[in-house]
Amino acid sequence: MKKPKRLRQAIGTDPNNFNKSQIKIYAYVIPIALFTALPIIMIILNAFKPLSELNAYPPRFYVVNPTLEHFRRLFHIASNTSFPAMRYLFNSFIYTLPSVALSILFSLTAAYCLSKKQFKMKKVIMTVNMLALMFVPVAVSIPRYFVVVYSGIHNTYLAGILPGLAMPVGLFLVKQFMDQIPDALIEAAQIDGASDYFIIRGVIAPMVMPALATVGILAFQGSWNNLEASQLYIDNESIKNFAFYMSTLAVGTGNTLAGQGVSAVATLIMFIPNMLLFIVLQSRVMNTMAHSGIK
Repeated sequence: MKKPKRLRQAIGTDPNNFNKSQIKIYAYVIPIALFTALPIIMIILNAFKPLSELNAYPPRFYVVNPTLEHFRRLFHIASNTSFPAMRYLFNSFIYTLPSVALSILFSLTAAYCLSKKQFKMKKVIMTVNMLALMFVPVAVSIPRYFVVVYSGIHNTYLAGILPGLAMPVGLFLVKQFMDQIPDALIEAAQIDGASDYFIIRGVIAPMVMPALATVGILAFQGSWNNLEASQLYIDNESIKNFAFYMSTLAVGTGNTLAGQGVSAVATLIMFIPNMLLFIVLQSRVMNTMAHSGIK
């Protein structure tokens, strides 16, 4: 039963009003939030540090003499490359957008089959997915390379899209949400004549939207920051992605120390889209992590 507004204000549980009893909560949460934000702040500050501060020992967290020299140097190097930076950026969107859309689609439909359908080897498939969570990407890089080469998608856009579509963690998250949906709801839709496609699109998808948002963020990060495809599967420079381009800019300086400043700026540029996407979808992601299912 929902508590009256005055009672919530009196005990300090009304989110729209401040109560002095909430001070102890802020005193506990704010330091933890600041500590968690330190790596993000450092990524931003490093891009504005001169080389003397980047190479200082002991390392200095804050910036004393901020500079834009690294940004100017980055743009100068980018203007002298054989392919324009916009070409690499365009390729990243070609890789990322289909990867995000298809990862969400495959996680949703596969989770629906594993959660709400009965068929042989269902437990075996789920066990294989759980085992796949144990392997880091580096452990399967060699088998993945042979699959890409022998399937004939080497040196094509598909080489940067298809290997990332299988997301064991995405399937696991969506299935955990879907297990909490009552089977009676699915049966009622089937009695009304709804097809599996309509049930997934109109009934299931809205109810597991927090999990789908999390899968979308993970798929975006995996594809946007992916260096493996451009380094191993793609030889054509015109279809390599922006992450690969950013990783090679420091080499163009011809100086390891000077390249640190360019690398810091490149890291910031690659990090910004991930941060913006997380800010937009953070409420849904927090819902996924807090509940791990529909209550």
